[in-house]
Amino acid sequence: MHAPFYNRRSFLVSAGLAAAALATGSSGLIRPAMAASGLAPTQSMRGGSNNYRPGAPLVDSLGRGFHVTGKVLNAVDGQPLDGVRIQIWAATTLGGEREPKNHGSVLTQADGSFALEMEQIVPNFGQPHAHLAYDDGAYQTVFLRPVMGSPSDTSVSADFVLAAA
Repeated sequence: MHAPFYNRRSFLVSAGLAAAALATGSSGLIRPAMAASGLAPTQSMRGGSNNYRPGAPLVDSLGRGFHVTGKVLNAVDGQPLDGVRIQIWAATTLGGEREPKNHGSVLTQADGSFALEMEQIVPNFGQPHAHLAYDDGAYQTVFLRPVMGSPSDTSVSADFVLAAA
């Protein structure tokens, strides 16, 4: 009869796999912190605050041809947030991220959605990307930096789940 091969290494690997299965399975013991709604608050992205300008003015548009959209929800109950100010900026065909005409803010609608049309976003540091921020104080500040798949993309979307400040 052939006995199975067991040593400390095979024991540690098996124990590690079992622990990972328990921790991350559908009934896992370890889960990210979530609000009662089951929505985890959005975390700021690295580089999201680059070239941020506090108090960017509310605008109807920053040009034509490129669309930035998203939705803002409350982490406590998952409900859409109306009248929340979202700042948007990017490097576009009009100039870099520091260019004032590439910075503007919009307010969310009753369903939590926001939208801004602007000039075509162009690659900055090799990547076409936008910057979006929530920074008005009622909720925790969040900076996002979504990267587009291609410089020829004509839209980008970013959603916020905001936690109380």
